[in-house]
Amino acid sequence: MNASVIPFVQKTIGNHPAILGVVTAATGILRQMAIKPFTPKNRRREFKLKDRVASMHATRAQIFKEKGSGSTPTIIVGGFVPDATELVEFQRPLFREYGSIYYINYPRNGFSSAMFFAQLADLIEDINLRGKKPVLFGVSFGCGLLACFLRECAEAKDLKIRGVVMASPVLCTEDLIRPERDKSGGVRMLESNLKRILKANPAGGEEVSRQIDRARRCFQALFEAGAENRRLSSRHLSIRRKIMEVIGSTSSSGGYERVLALKQFAQPGGDLPIFTGPALTLLAEQEDNLLVPTSPTLAALRDPAKSRQLFPRGKVRQVISHSPDDAVAHASLIFHHQYYNPLIETWYDKLLAPMLFAVV
Repeated sequence: MNASVIPFVQKTIGNHPAILGVVTAATGILRQMAIKPFTPKNRRREFKLKDRVASMHATRAQIFKEKGSGSTPTIIVGGFVPDATELVEFQRPLFREYGSIYYINYPRNGFSSAMFFAQLADLIEDINLRGKKPVLFGVSFGCGLLACFLRECAEAKDLKIRGVVMASPVLCTEDLIRPERDKSGGVRMLESNLKRILKANPAGGEEVSRQIDRARRCFQALFEAGAENRRLSSRHLSIRRKIMEVIGSTSSSGGYERVLALKQFAQPGGDLPIFTGPALTLLAEQEDNLLVPTSPTLAALRDPAKSRQLFPRGKVRQVISHSPDDAVAHASLIFHHQYYNPLIETWYDKLLAPMLFAVV
């Protein structure tokens, strides 16, 4: 389509709700056609847990695959919301150039870190048996899961991983919640909600449900704040609809168990690195608007010496907007993809450069 025609088409669609609804639905259908359910051939780790979890159905994540043209696949692990399949909508073409994309969507009615680690290990092993090594791409809460997997799961040491990318990492509860009496810089909306959830009595179902409902409204508000004053494309609107569906369909127990998983994350530190291979950390310029001022992860990653301890072969890059009125917020891959993508692409190119030279 001629570039001069695009603004006219966008304006026409935006002024006609019926057309906009059709285009939004079509966008969602096209994504579903490209992204298909995937099951590793061998799920031995997953099945070992069948007697250790309350319900396999409630704690199993859904895995999806989108075929790419390269030989370096990427595994996407998202934050609390949205699903991994929607989170990187504007990075999909980039990832496909390097290889297939595997998405891990969290279960709606429960969560188990042990089950997640088992499924991730089975998936990586399946990819390794195809002669490939994946890049693990985590966002926010998903980075904490990856850090736990890489540091604490013994089987992770035997798996072949090409590299790790962490966007706006949340590696411990203390990144989002300060000590009780510390209110410097104001209390953030997400911080307030998480504190209420963690204080709720798990035996009182109504109390947990009430606090999870508050959290739902919080995540909806965070997305709407990112969308404010923007001209949203059909892709944005399709993602918005899916995000709201995910928020609404995640049960109280599912949301609560995800927060409990966050509580189990250990603060970054010590001599043990998270990953010794190639790594990229992407910090948004406004991380401090969501993460608390005392965030251990931000402190570590902003200190070159401590950052090298966590990722000896890692790079830390700040994602900065070219517009002073539109600063990049925490994990804003959807609304600020034009600033994330060049950094991601450059890292992937350098990651694969030795392989290309070896072939030549």
